[in-house]
Amino acid sequence: MATRKAEWPESGDLVLASIQRITDYGAYATLDEYGKEGLLHVSEVSSGWVRNIRDFVREGQKVVLKVLRVNTEKGHIDLSLRRVSRRERREKVLSWKMERKADSLLRSVSEKLKMPPEEVRTKTGALLEEKFGGIYEGLEKAAREGPEPLIEAGVPKDLATTIAEVAKEKIKLPLVKVKGTMELQCMKPNGAVSIRDALLSAQKIEKPEGVKIHLYVVAAPKYAVEVSAEDYKEAEKILQTAAEAAIKTVTKAGGTGVFQRTK
Repeated sequence: MATRKAEWPESGDLVLASIQRITDYGAYATLDEYGKEGLLHVSEVSSGWVRNIRDFVREGQKVVLKVLRVNTEKGHIDLSLRRVSRRERREKVLSWKMERKADSLLRSVSEKLKMPPEEVRTKTGALLEEKFGGIYEGLEKAAREGPEPLIEAGVPKDLATTIAEVAKEKIKLPLVKVKGTMELQCMKPNGAVSIRDALLSAQKIEKPEGVKIHLYVVAAPKYAVEVSAEDYKEAEKILQTAAEAAIKTVTKAGGTGVFQRTK
């Protein structure tokens, strides 16, 4: 349910296709995103000699192909497998998966608001693609930051609010990591215990669900603190709070502490 695609692909486009039938001279494939059939000629299957085309493609297989030529009058589309690089194949499959996820999320929004799918598409698709580079990227932004980025992009407030709610519910955001180094010292008789308590205090600070704090020795008196969270702003805040908690604890015990953010 992403923004409506053109009826025909253009030369040079990468397309996801399903192999339908194989002949001695090539394979016929349906372009999943367009619903049209194209021909993958045997000469475009591999750069090397093709003894048996079935060594490279089979019926029912999904493949990423490059569009060579399009003749809309005759309804012909010529395709190539050998001209698709590994990087292009990987990126196209990832893009396709993101489009499907975006489509599913917007359908959920449509059902929740009892709004026709076409209306949701019209009011969001082009705006998200223009502002964030893609519909799924916009939905992920809403999952992280709420409806405000969508509203700024021009999405109506009530629709943006519902999109953010659905996105937060259904999108599992990848965690980001930030890191710093603490130098903790305490020359008192119970100095080792004080350092341990300082590290524990950093570990036990109040933090949102899903946030993780990892502490480890670099080389005494230096200790690394690493925070994993859903966004950098939250991670940076937790990192600073954890370091402050540790320094406060060791200072109270008669020691010293210094924190430095590392890249």
